[in-house]
Amino acid sequence: MSTGSRGRLPATWDQAVSEGSGEYEWIPLRLPPDVTRVNASIRLSIEAEYRGWELTRVRLYTDGSRRVLLRRRKRADTPHTPDQPAL
Repeated sequence: MSTGSRGRLPATWDQAVSEGSGEYEWIPLRLPPDVTRVNASIRLSIEAEYRGWELTRVRLYTDGSRRVLLRRRKRADTPHTPDQPAL
């Protein structure tokens, strides 16, 4: 999974991020076409279990790639820089 390709978010996603920006951290990810649905599901479940991320949106593209938007509540005891999912 690539955290480097973080271009513009789809318009509806921008709205969701701006509405919850006060209490949530957001991470957009791009899943390449070679990542299967089952493999992506397992990886995202691990992130949810151990780092507190939850799946907010998924968009599937015709080339087989997916854009995923993860969120979690901001922590008061940590700096503002969110740790990146190790996917």
